[in-house]
Amino acid sequence: MRVHIATDHAAFELKNYLVEHLTRAGHEVVDHGADSYDALDDYPTFVIPCAKAVAEEKGIGIVLGGSGNGEQIAANKVRGIRAALACTSELARLSREHNDANIISMGGRMQSLEEAWEMVDIFLNTPFSGDERHQRRIDQITEHETKG
Repeated sequence: MRVHIATDHAAFELKNYLVEHLTRAGHEVVDHGADSYDALDDYPTFVIPCAKAVAEEKGIGIVLGGSGNGEQIAANKVRGIRAALACTSELARLSREHNDANIISMGGRMQSLEEAWEMVDIFLNTPFSGDERHQRRIDQITEHETKG
């Protein structure tokens, strides 16, 4: 699977950890940065291009920051993105199963590296349920996104 990933300084260590684990698991990783640690960098610089790539490819992605909140907000400003903030494996699973999320957002300061990998692994391996009620809600969101 091709996986897009981006972070600012606050989750730089987590991003590198996840890239290593994703690669080892056989995924093709597209790293949108940050490429080096810079305590003054800004997450939109990295997250928005990542989200655009996910939307264009109809792919899947991971955005990271200190809490994941700002990164989720930035990603969701890109048309076609359904970014979900996850701090547990259950939320990661439900974001795919019920919301067909195409980006998982996580905080580098919110869980251990191992817990983060578990959430990413679950996110990548959980399909959308396709249940009519969930699809209906996604369609309503998409309609608002495209028509206002």
